[in-house]
Amino acid sequence: MNKKILITDDYFVVMTGIKMILKNHLKKIDIEYAENYDELSEKLSSAADYSLLILGVNIEGNKKKMISEIKIKYPHLKILVFSNYDPLETMQCIQEGADGYLSKLSHENEIALAVAEVLSKGKYYSKEIMDALVQHAFSRRKSNPLETLSDREKTVYNFLIKGYGNLEIANELKIHAATISTYKRRIFQKLGTSNLIDILELSRKYSTE
Repeated sequence: MNKKILITDDYFVVMTGIKMILKNHLKKIDIEYAENYDELSEKLSSAADYSLLILGVNIEGNKKKMISEIKIKYPHLKILVFSNYDPLETMQCIQEGADGYLSKLSHENEIALAVAEVLSKGKYYSKEIMDALVQHAFSRRKSNPLETLSDREKTVYNFLIKGYGNLEIANELKIHAATISTYKRRIFQKLGTSNLIDILELSRKYSTE
């Protein structure tokens, strides 16, 4: 039986281009188009046998949390996002349940490979996308100084910004006050601060809870 693929994008020429590539590289596939979100919803609801949705996230009528909404209704449908690469968009798509992410700048061989991988193995993320996601996650972590704190240090930090003193924190955590002093010194060192005023200023910018 042929695998049914549904392609949707805000540009018709993109959809026809993808179809030509897939027809040239893959066998036993049937391809249909949806030009906007309403047509996409209608096709998915009328036929539950699609194996893969190649999704352009900027289609007309798109909704916030579109991917997660589709996944809830059709959990067995694989979704390969085909878009201009953006780290935040990519992360959001993955968190919502996308099974793959492919840049519109990809070579036709990679497009065919991505579709074949998702259909056979369930997932596909190119090396470039994975490297960029790792770099993005590292940059976010590096930009937030609170991420340098250990779990216990974050706990002590959260007590500090709530106005707890060393003895009070020690009682809450059931450890010696001297240990709290040690944690407090480490927190100041890691955050590059020297007093509670600076700590409170950081708490306005970042959160550990």
